[in-house]
Amino acid sequence: MSDMRLVVVGAGGRMGRQLVQAITEMSGVTVCAAIEREGSKFLGQDAGTLAGVGELGVPLTDDPLAAFVKAEGVLDFTRPDATVGFAELTAQARIVHVIGTTGFDAAHEAKIEAAARHARIVKSGNMSLGVNLLAELVRSAARALDEDFDIEIVEMHHRHKVDAPSGTALLLGEAAAGGREIDLKARSVRVRDGHTGERPVGDIGFASLRGGSVVGDHTVILAGEGERIELTHKAQDRAIFARGAVKAALWARRQKPGLYSMVDVLGL
Repeated sequence: MSDMRLVVVGAGGRMGRQLVQAITEMSGVTVCAAIEREGSKFLGQDAGTLAGVGELGVPLTDDPLAAFVKAEGVLDFTRPDATVGFAELTAQARIVHVIGTTGFDAAHEAKIEAAARHARIVKSGNMSLGVNLLAELVRSAARALDEDFDIEIVEMHHRHKVDAPSGTALLLGEAAAGGREIDLKARSVRVRDGHTGERPVGDIGFASLRGGSVVGDHTVILAGEGERIELTHKAQDRAIFARGAVKAALWARRQKPGLYSMVDVLGL
């Protein structure tokens, strides 16, 4: 089978450059186009030069439709509104769309689900193997330990991150809620300030820290009387997310249209 032709959207950004680098370093894939927003200072520049891997002959453009019709897949770590627009185009082109974007609301989610009727979409709050394994451990721990163990999720990211809690924290929260068979939206606590009273039994708490250049630290705490379990993942290099995204694209290439997660990709 020939190399899978991939488009990187947001190719001028930090994660976009990491994706371009990952594609050039992995077998079975090639960068066929690179997209940036209209008016970006990076338009016209070579994607490989920007990513530090040498010239690829792939200039950044602001025309995703023209790129998608010649591609087999799209790697997307942009913003919710942009991702939804790209999903509509990948559905029209009936290609793979790997989504690492976070911060979606219910309307965004509905549009992505609609696009998945025609596109092969892999969507995850985190593309790393370690985090998705952690999620399964959290699910098992939450199932095994009853509500005498309070669940708190603490995450820290770099100062430039714009959404909170992180998509990974929410992924871990969904895993914990799944283990307890509860609705995360109804039982999550995102903010504590002032005189809050005692902690309600069964809630899942979130704490978000921002600062410096932290790639991503996540800890799930299960706190009982006289004992505490902490499950932690620390990301030290964005390359783990980029490699995971490329692997997801290669996996989705062989699938039917639908909405998938990294759990499906990894067979966990």
